[in-house]
Amino acid sequence: MKIVIAPDSFKESLTSLEVATEIETGLKRVWPDATFVKIPMADGGEGTVQSLVDATGGEIVKVEVSGPMGARVLASYGLLGDGKTAVIEMAEASGLPLVPRDERNPLLATTYGTGELIADAIKRGVNEIILGIGGSATNDGGAGLAQALGVRFLNFGGAPIRDLIAGGDLDQVQAVDMSDVNPGLANIRISVACDVTNPLCGEKGASRVYGPQKGATPEMVEQLDKNLAHFAHVIKRSTGRDVMDRAGAGAGGGIGAGLMAFTNAELKRGIELVVAATRLEDHMQGAVLAVTGEGRVDFQTAFGKTPSGVAAAAHKHGVPVVAIAGGLSEDASGVFAHGIDGLEAATANPMTLDTALKKSRQNLQDAAERVARLIVIGQNMPKAS
Repeated sequence: MKIVIAPDSFKESLTSLEVATEIETGLKRVWPDATFVKIPMADGGEGTVQSLVDATGGEIVKVEVSGPMGARVLASYGLLGDGKTAVIEMAEASGLPLVPRDERNPLLATTYGTGELIADAIKRGVNEIILGIGGSATNDGGAGLAQALGVRFLNFGGAPIRDLIAGGDLDQVQAVDMSDVNPGLANIRISVACDVTNPLCGEKGASRVYGPQKGATPEMVEQLDKNLAHFAHVIKRSTGRDVMDRAGAGAGGGIGAGLMAFTNAELKRGIELVVAATRLEDHMQGAVLAVTGEGRVDFQTAFGKTPSGVAAAAHKHGVPVVAIAGGLSEDASGVFAHGIDGLEAATANPMTLDTALKKSRQNLQDAAERVARLIVIGQNMPKAS
């Protein structure tokens, strides 16, 4: 009997692999002789690097890069088990948690460090990069990233801008020079985990929707939006690529637009990238059950979150799916219409969050055992005559 265990991490508690291991322990109490296949999962957001490294037997690479405010920081990315795929989370080099709350200012923040991580991966000979662009402190349209990859931006005097470009500097860019771009870019595929469709500018653009949470005042938001619009105009004039209204251009403080303009990156749903990288569908062949989960299941789980992606892969092979969550919302039953066949909460009785986190391993084991015993009851029920 083959059972696939493919959960997301439980944030601030356990990694995806740790969650899978505890679920396996609980299931073994009922099915000690089953074959368990653990596939750590993620949806392209926080924790994706660790999940894919664990799932493929890869390694973590540490690199010193420029942080969002220019200071050097030690950032990590994943090199997967094939040695040819890198997984990078933008937040590692350009993320909001790297900036103290009272110092957050997207006019001054740059994505240069994220570009340095990409350059390091290219130097290591990868042919594919999976890039997660959530959690950024930046609003620079990907200009800093482009600088780190050899793109030069010229000012109104025609001279290259030497300083690291931030969101507040985009109105100084008059032209783009691609003549010295990193040659390795032509030989790699960049897949961007992006589940938002915001355009670059306007009411639903990067600055107005995400700027305030990065420290932007209303005045800053207006300036940043105008700067991005100017930057998009310069990009179109210099490269012929129109990024202004493309879906996802506003993601990551406009880094979506920069990736579209200066690389051949493709924006895709995060869970789809992870399912492909882990070869999850292959692992589902011959399985009789799939168990997934995340910290909290609600109706939104059905739309792009890890359990929904696992369910889609499982149902292609006729495999039923149970999700175990740290907690269930009142509308969690809505996921039943989207491929998840059963739900169980790890917390069997009321408890504080601190207690739940401390007891997460035992709670997961016990929840998995409850799931297995209910399945056995179903298997042993007499058939109606």
